[in-house]
Amino acid sequence: MRDVEIRPMRDEDALDADRVCLEVLYSRFPGEQEPVRAARQLARIRHLVETDPGGCWVAEHEGRVEGVGLALVREGVWGFSLFGVAGKLQGRGVGREIFARCWQYGSGARGHIILSSPNPPAMALYARTGLPVRPCIAAAGIPDLARAPELDGVEDAGEAGIPIADAIGRELRGAGHARDLPVPMAHGARLLVYRDRAFALARGGNIIMLGARDEKAAQRVLWGLFLTAGPGATVNVDFLTAGQDWALPVCLDARLPFSPDGPMFAGGELGPLAPYVPSGAYL
Repeated sequence: MRDVEIRPMRDEDALDADRVCLEVLYSRFPGEQEPVRAARQLARIRHLVETDPGGCWVAEHEGRVEGVGLALVREGVWGFSLFGVAGKLQGRGVGREIFARCWQYGSGARGHIILSSPNPPAMALYARTGLPVRPCIAAAGIPDLARAPELDGVEDAGEAGIPIADAIGRELRGAGHARDLPVPMAHGARLLVYRDRAFALARGGNIIMLGARDEKAAQRVLWGLFLTAGPGATVNVDFLTAGQDWALPVCLDARLPFSPDGPMFAGGELGPLAPYVPSGAYL
């Protein structure tokens, strides 16, 4: 690896970091214009470079960033937010070296969370941390909205809902979300709340995060997201672990098919993580 330098990420690396991840990790949402996609992903990356500089690392090869790893720590809980290595550097240990630095950033954390892709080398890397594995499923499709119940009390709260989401997240994850929620909300995500019992963050039909103080409230706000996505919209509910059985009747009633998803690795002093759908970016 003499031709590869692993170094702290800088703000000016964001464009290349996004390029790498677009090539090997994520894709555009259907119908989303490229400038819109780039703006929201660059905001995500730059937000963490600002809040967690010790957790943001890149691999530079021939003067260009070709690998990235981003980690965050919120109130003692460490999470792995983003990880990608260009194809030409894969299989050389570059990803392992990036991850080691991100993992070290959480050495003093009391809890750790990783949401994995189905990529076998990534899963093997995360398994070596010793964190317990939690297999996941996902649900996706066009929901049958005619089967939705009455949803009095579910509203699009905007920024006024952040304190509710923050408090519920602290109870469920062990750390609040207020520091991160404004970033996706500034780029098209909407925040729904059900009284003071549940919240859900989504962009179109793509659920970013959901948490609730009881299962019935979680079901109501999940239906609320399906309804506000609009007729004919495709919805995605990812990272449903064991313990999220409350979500299954909603998805079944909405006639959404299930599929295997990448696993969660989580351990330490965390909240119950239920009823909870974690965010891939912010855990």
